[in-house]
Amino acid sequence: MIHTPEQFTVVGILVATFVLFARNKWRHDVVAVISLVLLVTADLILEFALGRVSALVKDPGNLLSGFGHPAVLTVGAVLVISRALRNAGVVDIIARSILPLTKSESGHIFSLSTVVMVCSAFMNNVGALALMLPVALRTAAERARPPGMILMPLAFASILGGMMTMIGTPPNIIIATMRAELIPNAQPYGLFDFSPVGAVVAIAGVAFVALIGWRLIPKASRTKPGGQALFRINEYVTELRVPEECGLIGQTVGEFAKELGQKLELIGFVNKDDKVVTVDPDGVLEAGNRFLAKADPVDLQEVLDLHGLRLAKEIRKRIDNFESDDLGYLEAIVSRGSLLEGRGRSYLRRRMGRGVVLLAIARQGEPIRKRLDKVVFRVGDVLLLHGDAETMDDRVATLNLLPLAEREVNVGSFQKAGLALLVFAAAIGLSAAGVLPMTIAFVGAALAYVLLGILPTRDIYREIDWPVIVLLAAMMPLSQALRDTGCAELVAKQMALSASSFPHWVIIAIVMGVTMCLSDVINNAATALIMAPIAAGIAIAMNLNPDPFLMSVAVGASCAFLTPIGHQCNALVLGPGGYRFGDYWRMGLPLEIMILAAGTPLILNFWPLT
Repeated sequence: MIHTPEQFTVVGILVATFVLFARNKWRHDVVAVISLVLLVTADLILEFALGRVSALVKDPGNLLSGFGHPAVLTVGAVLVISRALRNAGVVDIIARSILPLTKSESGHIFSLSTVVMVCSAFMNNVGALALMLPVALRTAAERARPPGMILMPLAFASILGGMMTMIGTPPNIIIATMRAELIPNAQPYGLFDFSPVGAVVAIAGVAFVALIGWRLIPKASRTKPGGQALFRINEYVTELRVPEECGLIGQTVGEFAKELGQKLELIGFVNKDDKVVTVDPDGVLEAGNRFLAKADPVDLQEVLDLHGLRLAKEIRKRIDNFESDDLGYLEAIVSRGSLLEGRGRSYLRRRMGRGVVLLAIARQGEPIRKRLDKVVFRVGDVLLLHGDAETMDDRVATLNLLPLAEREVNVGSFQKAGLALLVFAAAIGLSAAGVLPMTIAFVGAALAYVLLGILPTRDIYREIDWPVIVLLAAMMPLSQALRDTGCAELVAKQMALSASSFPHWVIIAIVMGVTMCLSDVINNAATALIMAPIAAGIAIAMNLNPDPFLMSVAVGASCAFLTPIGHQCNALVLGPGGYRFGDYWRMGLPLEIMILAAGTPLILNFWPLT
């Protein structure tokens, strides 16, 4: 029973934080900073009201110490290493051998999922998915299979792979470092301490999604045909105009549309008031007419050249003003947490500068019937950008967009890949042997990549997910307050008392299930920070070994398969796969039930309760 002002306060802040996470109005790092500010404010108010030092924040000097916490530094180092491994072409070597294994549908999904699972074990799982996504789209086009059949299993496999090692996902890093804080005289978990349970669960999960799970995806998504272009997106929308020299002037719009064939679809007419109205097939085509059109970028260029059509004047003018000779095209997904989310083309222009122009937007599941300057970007939108290659590369990283470009797959050489693997293996070996702490070993590996020329200095901070870093650092004081005020112990004792009549394996399953539910709604790193002290407290209250309880939190925090907002990997495939919000649970729910059923006995086998 909660009985002190500090406990009431920290529980209130925790509930408010949960509500803000679930509402998803603000990005997770902003919510974490709000909770930190609430914690500090509440501590000051309590000290003034009680006339004594509050137990809410025992040491105000530690409020920002989360930014130097080993877990936060390790997450940052892993993200930098992920970029170096991608630059070196490590995964590209493996990806080249995949195509012969993709003859059957299940074989196609299993081969891709296995590669991304293994990559996710040793690099950030979002980075592993970003690396393999273009490969998946290319092999889907070559096998004439719909992307929706492959991309959701691929996203799930990247999440599963993160369970296999300590560095595969932030929750494992958090659990590893918090073990020393939660268990007296204990050391942090090692790199492969998660493997006995995580590897078996991951392999079983990949087998499930490859053999059974993909068949549970709604038929509309997994049968939507893909195109022949390398990164074909069928729903690109752009603006076209009819110049005076166009040979189709004088035809009816219906005849014009028929002439265009299936390669370009007119979806709207832009009138003199700049409003988009329904296309009138009986209208006569005139010079200066403007249309919203939907096409693949490869087909779009072909149609423009064949019929003498032009892009909208505003787009054309910006392209003509390019000063760089190093021009290129780039397709990029608006990922969760991107600065573009909820903003429009004017904001993109300000951030991109004169060197980049937005040519078209693709949005799956809902046709765009607005002019490009009226569109508000959403998670999963795919943007077709044109401009200076180096500028695009830098700005796309700054805006937290996921590039879908062949260069992300073909960068690097075998020699660099071998050297990169050697450095990584050395860091793992030094850490496993106890010569260096894991954090120092990985920071050293990142430095080695820079000195060896594998990682350019401009790429050092590119892959660091700063919102996740801020989230971890800002949530740690709240997690500490949960322990300092006795709330974690109180909740743990209450749960232990309530579950005292149940077998111990049921309690492990309950902890894992609750963690899964939270992870599907809020960020998985925040879930781990909140559930770890509660799980350890339950074990101590029942006089049991805390390790199996912490492992159940680690597994549960990595199981966010029910919604596209549960994990960034799920959000990244939402657009390219043509999925809807409600598609995920159909495969995700049986997968989570399977993990719960398999993970509980595995944890008890490798981590005894006594």
